[in-house]
Amino acid sequence: MKEGFRARMGILHTWAGLVLSALLFAIFWTGTLSVFDKEIDRWMMPVTRIGMHDFPALSVDRDVMPLLAERARAASAWSIILPSERTPYLGLSYDSPASHIPVRERFHPATLAPLPASNTRGASNFIYPFHHNLTLRQDNVGAWLVGIAGMGMLVLLISGVVIHRKIFAEFFTLRLLRSFGRANLDLHNVTGVVLLPFTIMITLSGLVIAHLIYFPQAPDAVLQDRPAPSASGAQARPRAAAATPGQPSGRAPRAQEGEAGRGGEGAQGAARRRFLAEALGRVRPPKAGEPAGMASIDAMIAAAEREWGAGAVYMVRANNPGDAGGIVALRMSSEDSVTKYIDNRRFSLATGDPVKSFQASPTVNVWNFIGGMHYLQFSNWLLRWLYFLGGLGACAMIATGLFHWTQARNKGSRGARLNVALMNVMNVSAVTGIIAATGAFLLANRCVGDKGQLAGMAGRDLEVYAFYGVWLLCALHAAVRVLTHPGQGYLRAWREQCWAIVALSVAAVVLNWVTTGDHLIKTMFTDPYWQVAGVDLSLLAAAALAVRAARKLALRERGGMQGKAMPPASEVHHA
Repeated sequence: MKEGFRARMGILHTWAGLVLSALLFAIFWTGTLSVFDKEIDRWMMPVTRIGMHDFPALSVDRDVMPLLAERARAASAWSIILPSERTPYLGLSYDSPASHIPVRERFHPATLAPLPASNTRGASNFIYPFHHNLTLRQDNVGAWLVGIAGMGMLVLLISGVVIHRKIFAEFFTLRLLRSFGRANLDLHNVTGVVLLPFTIMITLSGLVIAHLIYFPQAPDAVLQDRPAPSASGAQARPRAAAATPGQPSGRAPRAQEGEAGRGGEGAQGAARRRFLAEALGRVRPPKAGEPAGMASIDAMIAAAEREWGAGAVYMVRANNPGDAGGIVALRMSSEDSVTKYIDNRRFSLATGDPVKSFQASPTVNVWNFIGGMHYLQFSNWLLRWLYFLGGLGACAMIATGLFHWTQARNKGSRGARLNVALMNVMNVSAVTGIIAATGAFLLANRCVGDKGQLAGMAGRDLEVYAFYGVWLLCALHAAVRVLTHPGQGYLRAWREQCWAIVALSVAAVVLNWVTTGDHLIKTMFTDPYWQVAGVDLSLLAAAALAVRAARKLALRERGGMQGKAMPPASEVHHA
């Protein structure tokens, strides 16, 4: 029975890997890059390469409010994002009478000069969204695909533990100097064992934080039958349910929903709004209809930071400015904590008096902690690099598993079977294809960026076209190689795309130097700016690894290792 169960788990592991590994690699690759999304933004947006160590703290009243008074006089809401180490500029966001889509502007933290709009989406607005929704936003199709892949990853991890008999021994077994196939399989096993806690944590947390997408009716089921809050803001307690234990006294003001919740879709909409208000503090206060002035924002920040600590406020948001009912909400930075804080302190915009603030419940803070572990927005550089290396290890685990499968199947069929040929094409384009596409994305940025040779064009679109275009070309290249050379074509495809990664990575580093003047000697020694230097060094490291992989693949292709036995496919299961 034990052997039968392990064999069945081996089949499940193989098929789940074949079906989902291409999607999983793309998700883990872009998630790994998202660990340093803001640092990649600095590389892609040269105008934001600003050091924060020499600048005094901003006064919102003296420095920022004149900018808002000039630009956002008729806005119904505006936000201020204060400069920080990872986002070293002042950010203003406000709507306009003509559109509720907010206008976003950036300013130098010392001179307050407007920074030119960057002609790029950057990592924050392309790589990071790709990680969690594949940029397929319609009806959350992409998020659902990511969720299915996440569930598949858990299946792969658990089945992988079951099928490995010598899991402890494999923790210490890594024979990189042995035959190519043996080293590849050892690397797959070691990364799977060593990174097992990390991959389970990152996969499970990704599923948990997206629970409202996968279970959209959950708030409706809990809240739609509960009485709406009274006009005074106090919550009426239903007869069948006690108040939530441990709920702090500083509750979020309820949205105006007393007239909603009478049944049907209105009840569901009211329940959803109440959930956002009660659990996440997302409310928009009504207007009083009376004009009013504005109290000191600096005084409000000082009052909040007496409780939170100096420098804790990172965002100031005002609703209904110029109205007697206007409210200012101050958000607390999460840079010094794993937990992704959503607490805020609120003040009357007209008088500066504190009003009912929002403090997340202990239950919500558990969810915020899980989200913080996944989003990784805290400024601990050691943990950030460990996350990055863990993500790369997970990518290596997926890639080596795919390569081992293709090696074993091609050895038996000489690549002549159509299903094996199609898997070869998918595996090559899924791994080296998306890595090359990322290099093309960065290279296109330096061609069309703020100081690029094609500045003024729709750079943000051309970058995306370059990404998907090169990815498609890699798939076509793999198909041509595999179909025209059934025996060794997949090895040629892997090797040639590794050289493409080398060319794209080195070209991106060189073009960054040419277009901005920020070469590695400058960013590392004469005028250190490690965000940019880190991206350049990572590109060069990727090029070096690709060179080594290409040379190993060339030896394999020439038959230099034919005398060394390839580990059979069954070894990966240790059956």
